[in-house]
Amino acid sequence: MARAGNALKQVLINHEIKRSQLAKTMGINPAVMSRWVSEDRDPLAEALFEIYRALRKLKPEAAEEFIRLFLRDAETDES
Repeated sequence: MARAGNALKQVLINHEIKRSQLAKTMGINPAVMSRWVSEDRDPLAEALFEIYRALRKLKPEAAEEFIRLFLRDAETDES
């Protein structure tokens, strides 16, 4: 279930946001961000909201894309 990590990785690439920049905005250890993006761990539900909020601060369109990709992947998993 690495939907969030996959969506996050794509958004960071598409919007040229560094992992460290997003981690700093969220106030978390960059190693945690790396684990999410490399799909070693999935963020908890609470962290998904914090990812969205931090992306909105950096680039609002990135936040919207994150939600869209995450939900698209969730629909694909159900098929």
